[in-house]
Amino acid sequence: MNKNDVDVFEKLSGQLISVYEEISLLSKKSPNDAVNKFKLKFVNKLINDSNEFLSHKYRPFDDFEMFDEDDVPQNSDVVFILSQYLQCFEKLRADNVKIVLNSWFWYVEGDEDDTTDENGMIKIRTVKPKKLKD
Repeated sequence: MNKNDVDVFEKLSGQLISVYEEISLLSKKSPNDAVNKFKLKFVNKLINDSNEFLSHKYRPFDDFEMFDEDDVPQNSDVVFILSQYLQCFEKLRADNVKIVLNSWFWYVEGDEDDTTDENGMIKIRTVKPKKLKD
């Protein structure tokens, strides 16, 4: 991973969390209601971007590309899928961060403009992975 990958990770995971929370609220009220096509378009874009970013190693399902817009999914289906993506993003984070003096950092490849360690790596502060427990 490099600095650009961390930026993409932060953007996509933030969007996933936001959409997941929004659809979760709808799902609690009406789990069997269909997601409207406007929202579904953005969910599919986010899933597509996530699939490209995660690669096969981290994707939650090898055979899932996106929701079929002609067979609109229910709120609960979207929540289920988005929660799987969130878990995979956290797995990627956990595999690529280290704790240093009680702070969590991405340890990634630096650019020629960066001050790197002897291995050409830099540290970028992040949050503790959710899958890791004390």
